[in-house]
Amino acid sequence: MDGPGRTDPQGVRAEGRGGRDSGTLVSSSMASPKKKLQGLVAATITPMTEHGEINFSVIGQYVDYLVKEQGVKNIFVNGTTGEGLSLSISERRRVAEEWVTKGRNKLDQVVIHVGALSLKESQELAQHAAEIGADGIAVIAPFFLKPWNKVRAEEVLDGIQEKIPTFQGLKFSDTDLLDFGQCVDQNRQRQFAFLFGVDEQLLSALVMGATGAVGRMCCFLSSTYNYLGKKTNQMLEAFERKDFSSALNHQFCIQRFINFVVKLGFGVSQTKAIMTLVSGIPMGPPRLPLQKASREFTDNAEAKLRSLDFLSLNDLKDGNLEACS
Repeated sequence: MDGPGRTDPQGVRAEGRGGRDSGTLVSSSMASPKKKLQGLVAATITPMTEHGEINFSVIGQYVDYLVKEQGVKNIFVNGTTGEGLSLSISERRRVAEEWVTKGRNKLDQVVIHVGALSLKESQELAQHAAEIGADGIAVIAPFFLKPWNKVRAEEVLDGIQEKIPTFQGLKFSDTDLLDFGQCVDQNRQRQFAFLFGVDEQLLSALVMGATGAVGRMCCFLSSTYNYLGKKTNQMLEAFERKDFSSALNHQFCIQRFINFVVKLGFGVSQTKAIMTLVSGIPMGPPRLPLQKASREFTDNAEAKLRSLDFLSLNDLKDGNLEACS
């Protein structure tokens, strides 16, 4: 994905049989991308004050935390984890601008999600992303009034570059590995980014040919790469050196935590609470009508992080996650 330039604001969405969204990734330039989007991509949280206003002052600290503590240098801004659809269009613009500005010379790729119920607003957000120098956009089609039949991602990719010349890849947020595998298999000759969006099943997708991962947000799970990025990077490194036993152990370790918090009830509110706990950066409450996570949830999540050796007493200050034994 390249620097600023003309953006093709068209976009599509594909739903796998599990019903969760996939989305297209589009370069913000008609030129060839400087660097392929790969590895971990954190779907960023939008920090807020206790009154529900965006806390822009901590985004620079957030960038440094992702890069230095979690080893994550690609971000996905204004998605579901970032409460993008709860923000006004002007707020989405300002959030995008802040991440691009604070991430300059620190982050590798800043992708702005521009999906909206209004196609016109989505086009305006896409143009804005190009103007501020974002590396690319991610987009889904208007999703309230949608076709009855589900569309497989492999069908979406068929001939897509003829319609969207700047198309760069797919974020696949479903558990249908048949569909995902066919996306990879049928497009081997193209340099698409195939980013998997199911954190707890990433290792399986790597075997199928995933080039990276974007933390997802669905009905119960929000992006974990904000605070488990270091552990997930260890899994990616083990996979690359073909140490599959270690990679599997890392994936199981991540699953233990995810399985635990899912049973407690997990979403944007809880993700904000965990991120505040681990990083020390105040993420604030979610925007209404969502309610903040309970103290009971935070205490239980902290205890689980400690039991897995993800968190020590010192980690509450510096946000450093240790390896799972």
